[in-house]
Amino acid sequence: MALSGRIIILLLFLILAVSGTALATPSTTYWTPATSDIQPFNVWHIGVDNYFRLYQTNVEQPTGTGAAGPGAFFTDLGVTVGVLPFEKLNMEIGTDLLVPGRLAHGTLRSFGSQVTFNAKLGTPEGAFFGSWFPALNVGIFNVGTKAEITDMNIVDFIVGKTLGSFGRIHGGYYYGNSGSTLMHQNGCKNGTTNPAFSCTTQLGRAAGSPVTDDTGKVQNDGWMVGYDFGFWKVKDKEGNEYNKWVLAADYASGKNFIGGGGVGVYHYFNKDISLLTGPVWFNDMTINGQWKWTVQLDINF
Repeated sequence: MALSGRIIILLLFLILAVSGTALATPSTTYWTPATSDIQPFNVWHIGVDNYFRLYQTNVEQPTGTGAAGPGAFFTDLGVTVGVLPFEKLNMEIGTDLLVPGRLAHGTLRSFGSQVTFNAKLGTPEGAFFGSWFPALNVGIFNVGTKAEITDMNIVDFIVGKTLGSFGRIHGGYYYGNSGSTLMHQNGCKNGTTNPAFSCTTQLGRAAGSPVTDDTGKVQNDGWMVGYDFGFWKVKDKEGNEYNKWVLAADYASGKNFIGGGGVGVYHYFNKDISLLTGPVWFNDMTINGQWKWTVQLDINF
């Protein structure tokens, strides 16, 4: 693992220790963390995210690699908690447990059962200079402990703004660890000394065959954008107002593991429990396979 990757992980563990709390998952819009939302202080969030195929086409191979790869992603079991009791400065921290799915790409199959860590620090809209001032966030996600695979260590900076009655929009930039295979096009690396991550092994090429395209090219940065629009306002027995339905969409650039996006709908059973569903598609189908359907359960308490 690169020295910078070790330092990032060490800093995150120090944050967890100092805060005296357990683990947490980053707030997301849909597929990406392109949102200015941060868990309020001492509010815990549990998320269960599933990504699966609705059908299998005749080009999909259950044990092959490449864009034809089928199957479900790992199930993501996450916990998030807010750790700062301030009005104008918020922070959440957390972890995700990734349970193996039916994965096609060799690098994803090597995940096994893994834990990744996340943190986000930011200010809400209007915290400074009046109500026009946008929300500002800096975060880190997909911080893993498996060298050259889950150690994506992606840092992001997000700006968010409410558009009156037209919903909210968020946008920003991300930068990941170039040492992670999943931050390379096609999920493989050229010139690596580890054959498990070489493009020859991952893509089934003949030994010594030249690489003449962008296969294995570093793709560790890009931009993200997210949008959400809530409607059908209701009140619970305590008088708390919330939207019964929320339309959400997001996208991340880059031909890597996180490149892609989706659009779907949240249904809120009450202000603290929601269910999201809709399709997700990917920029690099060699890594992630074809588009998938997601169902995500979110609970605050």
